[in-house]
Amino acid sequence: MNFTGKTAIITGGYSGIGRKTAEKLASLGADIALVGIGSEDDKNAAIASITELGVKVKAYDCDVSDFAAGEAVVGEIIAEFGKVDILVNNAGITRDKLMLNMTEDEFDAVIRVNLKGAFNMTKHLYKPFMRQRSGRIVNVASIVGINGNAGQANYAASKAGVIGMTKSVARELAARGVTVNAVAPGYIDTAMTQALSDKIKDEIAASIPMKRRGLPEDVANVIAFLCSDYASYVTGEVIRVDGGIAM
Repeated sequence: MNFTGKTAIITGGYSGIGRKTAEKLASLGADIALVGIGSEDDKNAAIASITELGVKVKAYDCDVSDFAAGEAVVGEIIAEFGKVDILVNNAGITRDKLMLNMTEDEFDAVIRVNLKGAFNMTKHLYKPFMRQRSGRIVNVASIVGINGNAGQANYAASKAGVIGMTKSVARELAARGVTVNAVAPGYIDTAMTQALSDKIKDEIAASIPMKRRGLPEDVANVIAFLCSDYASYVTGEVIRVDGGIAM
């Protein structure tokens, strides 16, 4: 795989799956535009690690759930990099609670970032990708969007929505040479999951057929494949990266 001369936007790119995806694409030659609202330390660490790979990288603080802010940042990135070839919609949050206790704000916040954020960024790159008759969009969904999970009605709804949107937009853009796919990670070691107790982590690992928790790199490798020329005839797909837990 070679992404030399290509530019990738990674939302939620300062840490976790987003950062590992950015590093993977950069290691294969892609210039990187990181979009996020994480900590300054995370942002600077991501910039430093990608810079070491010898590609162009710039970070943009942006709340992707804000339609106008997303439009502005896409315009800035195109002006800075000349064009965009890859969009990875990775930004996401959780507000886990049983629906009995979940507030309207907690439901809306997750839908707004996870689903509407992916819509916003896709919408703003829709015409550029159509005009250049090429592009790769990869949306980070979740096995929770396929199977559901108690205490995550908001998160499951957002990720199921991402899957539906992936398939719909894939149909719209296929004739223009643009592919749209999703990955559905299972239990991945990220900041979101590291807060769990060791006991719960071990219980989850024991339930996974491969008997280990996934790494952000496991997801990043699949995303890189979907962004590459090797996947030029793959669109509308949802690839689980879950060690077999959702078989």
